[in-house]
Amino acid sequence: MTRIRRGYIARRRRTKISLFVSTFRGAHSKLTRTTIQQRMRALVSADRDRGRQKRNFRHLWITRINAVIRENRKQLLLNRKILAQIAISNKNCLYIISNEIIK
Repeated sequence: MTRIRRGYIARRRRTKISLFVSTFRGAHSKLTRTTIQQRMRALVSADRDRGRQKRNFRHLWITRINAVIRENRKQLLLNRKILAQIAISNKNCLYIISNEIIK
């Protein structure tokens, strides 16, 4: 029997994984089995934390809006993200918006 030369598919897959984990420390970027495990773990964490990031920003926006509005004792029902940016950059503009809504 002649020797069978292996294809490049497995090597290409391992190369792709090693490029993903190349910035990890120690065996997490060197050994094939641990690189696969760390890649899966990193992707799971990224997926989970995407939702957490949205939650945290929503909380931050609400906090910023409340901090500015409590000075003036008004209530607003607008887009939180835009209002948070307005609250940081220009408080007077937020007061004008709140006054127009109340009228």
